[in-house]
Amino acid sequence: MVTGTDAPLAAPVAPPADDRGGRALRVLRATPVPLALVVQVALAGVVLGRVYADDLLTRLMLGAAVGSVLVSVAARRLPSWLVAPVSVAAMTGWTLFALHLAARRAALPGGFAEVAVDAARNGIPRLLTAMIPVEPTPDTVLVPLVAAWLAGLTGAEVAMRAGRTLLGFLPAALLYAGALYVVGPNADPAVWPSVAFAAAVALGLVAPGGRGANGPDPTAALAPEVRTAVRARLVAGTATGVAVVVGLAALLGPALAAQVDERPVDPRRYVEPPRVESLDENPLIRISGWALNPDQKLLDVTTRAPAGPPPRIRLAVLSDYDGVTWRVGATYRNAGRVLPATEPGPGTVDTVRQEITVADLTGRLLPAVATPREVTGARVAYDPTTGTLIRPEGLGPGLRYTVTSLRERPDAGLLATADVPSGDEVARVLRVPDGTPEPMRRLAAQLAEDNGAPYARATAIEQFLAEHYRVVADAPSGHAYPNLSFFLFGPRNGGGQRGTSEQFAASFAVLGRLTGLPTRVVVGFSPRGDGPVRAADALAWPEVFFSGVGWVPFDPLPRPDEEPRPVEEDFRPPKEEPPPSEAPEPTVEPTATPSAVAAPGSGDTGRGVSRWLLVTVAGLVSSLLVGAALATLVGLRRAQARARLGRGDPGERVAGAWRQVTDALRLAGRPVGDDLAATEVAARARQALAEARAALARGTAPTPDRTGALPTGDPTAGWPEGGDGAGGWPGSGEGAGDGPVGDGAAGGGAAGDGAAGGWPADGGAAPLAGAPTGTALLAAPVPGVDELARLLNQVAFAPGTLTGAEADRAAAEAVSYVAALRAARPWWRRLLWSIHPGPLRWHR
Repeated sequence: MVTGTDAPLAAPVAPPADDRGGRALRVLRATPVPLALVVQVALAGVVLGRVYADDLLTRLMLGAAVGSVLVSVAARRLPSWLVAPVSVAAMTGWTLFALHLAARRAALPGGFAEVAVDAARNGIPRLLTAMIPVEPTPDTVLVPLVAAWLAGLTGAEVAMRAGRTLLGFLPAALLYAGALYVVGPNADPAVWPSVAFAAAVALGLVAPGGRGANGPDPTAALAPEVRTAVRARLVAGTATGVAVVVGLAALLGPALAAQVDERPVDPRRYVEPPRVESLDENPLIRISGWALNPDQKLLDVTTRAPAGPPPRIRLAVLSDYDGVTWRVGATYRNAGRVLPATEPGPGTVDTVRQEITVADLTGRLLPAVATPREVTGARVAYDPTTGTLIRPEGLGPGLRYTVTSLRERPDAGLLATADVPSGDEVARVLRVPDGTPEPMRRLAAQLAEDNGAPYARATAIEQFLAEHYRVVADAPSGHAYPNLSFFLFGPRNGGGQRGTSEQFAASFAVLGRLTGLPTRVVVGFSPRGDGPVRAADALAWPEVFFSGVGWVPFDPLPRPDEEPRPVEEDFRPPKEEPPPSEAPEPTVEPTATPSAVAAPGSGDTGRGVSRWLLVTVAGLVSSLLVGAALATLVGLRRAQARARLGRGDPGERVAGAWRQVTDALRLAGRPVGDDLAATEVAARARQALAEARAALARGTAPTPDRTGALPTGDPTAGWPEGGDGAGGWPGSGEGAGDGPVGDGAAGGGAAGDGAAGGWPADGGAAPLAGAPTGTALLAAPVPGVDELARLLNQVAFAPGTLTGAEADRAAAEAVSYVAALRAARPWWRRLLWSIHPGPLRWHR
């Protein structure tokens, strides 16, 4: 026996080989579930990335998938309550890195903090209004990135910590379905990503990595007869579950298969895209003002293009004409630097690069050479139909941006034999509104009589205008039918046969449509070279669309060295009195309100995980998903209200306030039809608010007849008893008088005193004296509705006369009425008011 210091040191004992192999086997068994989660979340990025301009979003969502799952795997030994803060901190770091990378690649102006705050504020609306393909900028990657990380976090915690694999795959499945919904019809069907997603789910479910998979049989210690009964119940439960799944597949399978060929809904139709101001909707009227101030500096331009004359800069394309004004009528979508490409027509295509600095030019329309392909230095929205750009924030002095465009010059050899299209696709640019003066029809027929080919007809109109009319800077503005008729046929000594490029372009376009040519008017500038672009360089010109060639510009302006011939030498229309120089105001019909549209658990979860943890995590996941959906609905509703009440000219804002009121009536179950005048709708609104307040005080609601009127007979039938005092109204703290809370004779809805005739605030006690009778109810004023109806009629019958202050008053009164009507609803209906999705699809 060896003792003391002579005892040899004990040699280290190596772990048995079978123990090392068992540990490796356990690691291998635990891999499939987190791997399946990473694949599922990453596939959502693949599906969503199909509508993006490059693969940056897909790579960022892949990083979010890997990071969120790895954080949960690495923190599996930490308490469950500590995992979420650690993961959210990691998510914040990854998100800031992704926003910095996206902002740098997009070359966005401004500091990183400003860009990040803007992305957080406008992420959802810009994602749903972005032009396809979407450029991965901070505001278009933030929401998908955060959603991917949260889906990976919740899925990993439920699947790996609680051992509920199928439930843990639910967040990733919802994220994948959301990506499919956002893409909608803007990409091909996601067949292979969907197959891969199903394979990842199957891999995670069949992998032997669940909790307790390697432990002893939990029924081994039971008595044989008990063990047999438990196993029989397990088999029966499994069989029942399989039967339920098979039955649901048999019932729902045909219905789901029938949806395969259906075109998915595009969520972008629920979000209002950027709009232009009223001045930009018809920029043709700015030509005469610029002509009177020729030295006004509008732009500074530096151009790099092939040799030749400086290219024209296009500001707007006007395709719609109603006999009074030419309008843009475009639908703009937020776009990135690279704009959607279109196939150029036959001819020469040159690349033009311009650096433009804004001076005194105002509005939102962004000047650029047709057809723009890339814009840097400014956030833009783009209309691919017309190829025009706007800057939603508006132009300002000092704004500098760079535009790369493809200038197309058609093959002149194809024009002589080119035809013009017809049908619905060009009906917009062929439409001639009613009321065309007969002399204009006769002139168009005369010009087309000896010119059968479309290009010959267009050339004849161009030559006729260039040979018979004079360009002057002091010609009055206007391009309605009377203005064009006076320009074409008015006496020379009375101011006729003179105009700016506004009248030349508009006359060509109308005469062209009368001869069957699809035409439009373009407003822009003709610079003399690099340097300043002044008001004298502003120009309007017509364009004609030819099949196989595209839009071809024409120049009907006379040559400077030619003296125009009198129109009477070549055309003698019947003698008419010259109309006034000012165009009549258009008659706008009131906005019609659309008709209403009939609207038990097992014991232990394994390894010490208690049932309350599983319930807590599942509840947290459900709460997050439901809360996100409700927050999205509330955000969309608030954005819609802000757009209606704060955007556009005063007339558009008054119309938006009116839509807020009619939507509120519809939400309250009292829709108004489109056959009612504004004053009638106001009366219905007064009645609806009065009935709602009375019903809330009594706990019941009177039943109106088919017309929505009160019950006949006893004028106080269905209402609280009372006399004819000060006329207090029942309510929930809001009065029906001149203020939000009634006092005294105003009849407030809060608890009032006897003389005021107020109702008890809780509606439970008997009303005080002075309750309104049925007759007084119909005549009681509701603040804001009558004034709003008056302003709406002013918009319809005297457009352009409203001021910004009146629009502000209309918005405030609409908000006040909607708040009063909502407050008069039962408490549970008030909770549902702000999340009702109806107003997002009404008026569409």
